[in-house]
Amino acid sequence: MYRTALVELLYQLADDDFILAYRGSEWLGLAPHIEEDVAFSSINQDMMGHAAMFYQLLEDLGEGDVDDLSHSRKTNERKNGVLLERVNGPGHYLGKHEFDWAYTVVRHYFYTQFKKVRMDSLKTSSYQPLADVAVKVRMEIYYHLLHWKTWFLQLMQSNSDSRGRMEKAVQRVWDDVDSLLCYGPNGDDIVKAGLIEAEDKLLQRWKHFLTPVFEAVHLSIPEKLKPAAASGREGVHTKDLEEALAVLSEVYYMDTTASW
Repeated sequence: MYRTALVELLYQLADDDFILAYRGSEWLGLAPHIEEDVAFSSINQDMMGHAAMFYQLLEDLGEGDVDDLSHSRKTNERKNGVLLERVNGPGHYLGKHEFDWAYTVVRHYFYTQFKKVRMDSLKTSSYQPLADVAVKVRMEIYYHLLHWKTWFLQLMQSNSDSRGRMEKAVQRVWDDVDSLLCYGPNGDDIVKAGLIEAEDKLLQRWKHFLTPVFEAVHLSIPEKLKPAAASGREGVHTKDLEEALAVLSEVYYMDTTASW
C-alpha cells in the first residue's frame, strides 16, 4: 500500500509541473514584454527541472526511464490536474492565436501558491528522498511566487479593462481548481502513509495565503470549490492534454534511443 500511494503522489507532482511548464513555454516570444519573456522562460525551465526530479524518484522506484515517463505515457495515464492542461487561449503559438495573459497570470499564481504549500508539507514526508527534493524545489518557488503575485496585484489594480479580464480569469481558474487540490481515489492512503498532509489542511493553508492578496484588491475568494468537470488524478482529461502531449513528444519519438 505504501509504495502504491507513493507512486501515485509522485506522478501527480511530476505531471503537474510537466504540463504547466509546457503551457508556459508556449508564451516564448509572445509575453507582454522582453523582460517577461526572459523571466517566464526561466520559470518554465525551473518547473521542468522540478518535474524531472519527481520523475527521477519514480525511476528510482522502478517505474521506468525518466524520458519514457515524461514523454511516452498515454493521456489516460497522466495524473495532472485538469486546470494545468487547459490551453492558454484559442489558436496556436506558432500561428494566429488569442492567448489570455490574465488567465495565465491567475493560473500560475494559484498553482505556485499551492505548490509552495505542498512543498512545505512534503518537507516532513515519510519518504525521505521526496522530502529532500521538496526542500530543493521550495528554494526556487519563492521567486516564482513573488513574480506571479506581483503580476496579479498590478493587473488587478490597473485600469477597468485589466480588472475585468482578471476577474473573469479568476472565475475560470476557480472552476477548475478542485482538479488541482485533490489527491484522487488514493488520497486516504497517501495521507495515512504520512507522505503529505490531508487535502483540507493544504486547502485551508492555500486560502490563508491568498486571502490577504485578494483583500488588497477588494476581491472575495469564493466560499466553495466547484466539483471538477474531469478528474485528472484518475486519468480523465481534456482534448487539450492529448494535443499538448502530441507536440511535446514529437521530437522524442523521432529517436527514442537518443540520449537527452
